[in-house]
Amino acid sequence: MSKIYFQGTFGAYSHLAAISIFKDAEIIPCKTFDECFLKASKDDNSKIIIPESNRITGNIGIEYLIFKYRLNIYSEYFQKIEHNLLGLPGTKISDIKDVYSHGQALSQCSKFIKSNSLIEHVRADTAGSAEMVSKTKDKTKAAIASLLSAKTYNLEIIKKNIENEKGNQTRFLIMGKNISQPEFGNKKYITSFLFKLKSKPAALYQSLGGFAINGVNLTKLQSYPEKNTFDSFFFLCDLDGHIEDTKVQKSLEELGLHCQDFHVLGVFEADKIRGK
Repeated sequence: MSKIYFQGTFGAYSHLAAISIFKDAEIIPCKTFDECFLKASKDDNSKIIIPESNRITGNIGIEYLIFKYRLNIYSEYFQKIEHNLLGLPGTKISDIKDVYSHGQALSQCSKFIKSNSLIEHVRADTAGSAEMVSKTKDKTKAAIASLLSAKTYNLEIIKKNIENEKGNQTRFLIMGKNISQPEFGNKKYITSFLFKLKSKPAALYQSLGGFAINGVNLTKLQSYPEKNTFDSFFFLCDLDGHIEDTKVQKSLEELGLHCQDFHVLGVFEADKIRGK
């Protein structure tokens, strides 16, 4: 049986995404993202499911690990995020004084928190907050987490869907050590890669010219400083298309002329939710 690692505790949104995709795998929690990447880099028979960005609050902050471990990306998955106020059975909203969750979840529910005059406390993750509330036996404390967390830790759903904006989604990446990519066919693909440019004036401007000339659409281009430096940057990039497409190949060849480091992270089918 294959192993799927996620960061957090059971009931986390990563756990929810994992059970939605992998029906017959052993799903294992890790304390940190680094631990997830490390386990997958050592075991051919395992994969990780990692949140990469959120539609409302942006990047999750795992780019340096993508750069460090260079695992292959097999697919992307967009998980609907619905935040719920969870408390001990019998708790009313008027009982609650303190609310616990991950920083992003708290910010995504700021209107509800403010309108109910709750004091927010940032924790490492949503499901861990639910677990903590279940152990305190204190009705003045509540957590913001998934419905799966309520079920996992025997908490009551005091209020459903308390997020500021409906339709929130988190993009997850499924990654692993083995290199695998779909055959080039009549489908919508994403090619994901990272690169580091040679140090010269206008290097980024010149390196991107090939994409414009060949009509290749870049859907993501983000820069990150290399570890312990602010004058050396690497870029993470997604483009619309398969690496075997002639237009994509020509664009990447042009880019390669300006790079001192270039690595393809993966080629995968675009999630059908993209663009909706």
